[in-house]
Parts: sequence; structure tokens; C-alpha cells
Amino acid sequence: MKCILFCQDNYAFGILEPLKNHLENNGHKYLWYVRESILADFPYKSENHTTSISDLESYKSDAIFVPGNEVPHYLRGLKVQIFHGLAGEKKGHFRIRHYFDLYLTQGPYFTSKFNSLRKKYKDFDVIETGWPKLDIYGTNKDLYKTEKENLLKSFNAKKIILYAPTFSPKLTSAPFLTEEIKKLASNKEYVILLKFHPLMDQSWLNIYKEIASEIDNIIFQTDKNIIKQLLIADLLISDTSSVIYEFLLLDKAVITFNNISETILWENSSNYSELTTLVEKNFTIDTFAKDRKFIFDQYHPYSDGKSAQRMVETVENYIKKNGVPEKRKLSLLRRLKINSMFKK
Repeated sequence: MKCILFCQDNYAFGILEPLKNHLENNGHKYLWYVRESILADFPYKSENHTTSISDLESYKSDAIFVPGNEVPHYLRGLKVQIFHGLAGEKKGHFRIRHYFDLYLTQGPYFTSKFNSLRKKYKDFDVIETGWPKLDIYGTNKDLYKTEKENLLKSFNAKKIILYAPTFSPKLTSAPFLTEEIKKLASNKEYVILLKFHPLMDQSWLNIYKEIASEIDNIIFQTDKNIIKQLLIADLLISDTSSVIYEFLLLDKAVITFNNISETILWENSSNYSELTTLVEKNFTIDTFAKDRKFIFDQYHPYSDGKSAQRMVETVENYIKKNGVPEKRKLSLLRRLKINSMFKK
């Protein structure tokens, strides 16, 4: 099977890595598409990759794995949506853009909603597989254990706290927590990691970089994949971000500010000045520990580390049954949008 790993944003690399490993280990061919503006961040430059859509047309793939919202309709191959997060409450998560033949969902919460939409639109299929980015939870959760121990030892600290806000201007807590993060860092038992979304406003990145340069137990993280920070942190601070669910699936406590989810099964507050108090509270009493089972069951009930394998095998079987689409029918407006976006 010939596949395209389609990367419009650099967060796609960590999502697609387990897929490319499975493809490689099982004799499948693959070509990375990397948007030119993120090529500098691409970690697999020694592998077969391109920034050219015309190269993708010539490649004539069987399947295109996309952890984003758009893909050129005129490319050959089954167009597979594999998603870039778990925040179903965010605007657009369940929007049908009609670019995809197959939606591979993370868990029952997502599957049921997309199946309802499938009945309405009747131009795509839905199969639940789990999400490949989280395969490491089932295969190597302790990968960074020694690194965590060394980090705590170097600061003579006891806990690692991760601050990972969303980039959305309407939802981000970044403008409101600068002084509160400083106050939290006055407790030297904490090491605070700052991890920002690739699309975060540069002005806020600069402000938090400055804070990290001034306070030794605050560390500004530059990794493109947040997985390491999720695995080593003891508690997460955020707002309305998919990273919340990724962290909850590790069975650890979360604190958010002004989260918009309809079902909040963690500590949420509208008072930014409560940050230090809430951190101390959640390290003392894990009030929401029992509630996290709902997240496990509904959002991602797969702990076997085989979601990437399920995705590839699902696509193989789907193509055997239905064949490989040469192109996808779209409205004129959608075609014009894609043509403009990918300069056709």
C-alpha cells in the first residue's frame, strides 16, 4: 500500500510518527507531505518527503492520512481523517468539510457523533480505531522516567507542573496567568514547564520566554511534540485544549480556567488568582480521580498501544472492499477553496 502522511502543521509529526513506524515495519511505502513553512521543524528529513503537491499527484497514493482539516480533493487515494486532538467541544471539531472518505475515530464519544453525521450526509464512513499519538501510553509510558528523576533532582524539587494553554485568542488563559505563574514558581518544590501550541501569538511566547529566563524553576519548552511533557508532569494547567484529555488519560489531575466543555470532570475555575491554591489542593486531594473513568471509556478506551496498527489495517481492509478513489466530488466552493489553499 502506498500512503501519504499529510502535514499542514507541525503538531502532525507526533500524531503520524506511530503510523509511519507501522507502515515501515510492515512493508508499506509512504511519502511525507510537509508544508514548506514547517519544513524546518520536520524531524525526518532523511526520509522520503516533499513540499510539492504536484509530487503527490505523481505519487498516486492508495491512502492519505490527514490529522488536519483539509486535503486536496484531486489527489488519488482514500482520504482518511485521523484528527489532531480530542477536544470535541472546540468549534469545528464535528464540522463536515466533505474532503474525507473515511473518519477513523478515537473513542465512542467521537464515533457516535460522526455516525450521526454520516447518516445525514451519506458521503463518508466512520470506523473507531483509537488515536496513534497515544500509542506510547500503552507501549512505553516510562520512557522519560529517568529524565524526570534527574530534572527533579537538579532543582531539588518534588513535583513537575505543566502549563499548556490553547492558542485561541477567545479561549487562552495566557494573558491572565503571567503573574500567577510567577507566584506559583515561588514554591521551589515545583518545576514548571511551559509548553505552547505552535499557533500561539508570538507576543505571548516572548512574554513567557522572558519569565522563564528570569525564574530558574520555570522552563520554556521548545519540543514540537508535547508527549514528553505529558508523561513527566504530575499536574496540568490549561484552559480549553485537547491536551487536557491527553493528560487525563494518564490518570493525573488537571486544572483549567474558563473551560467551555459541557462535561467538566476536572478542576475548573473562572478566578485566575486561585491558581496557587488550586494546585496545592489538587496535589493534596485528587477529587476527580473517579470521574476520569468516563474520559477513559468515552474518549480513548485503548491502552494496548496498537491504534496505529488498527488504522493501517482498517484502511487496507476498506480499500480491499471499496477500491481506491481516484478523486472526490466536491461543491464548486470547496474546490475553489482547495485550489486556492494549495495553489493549483
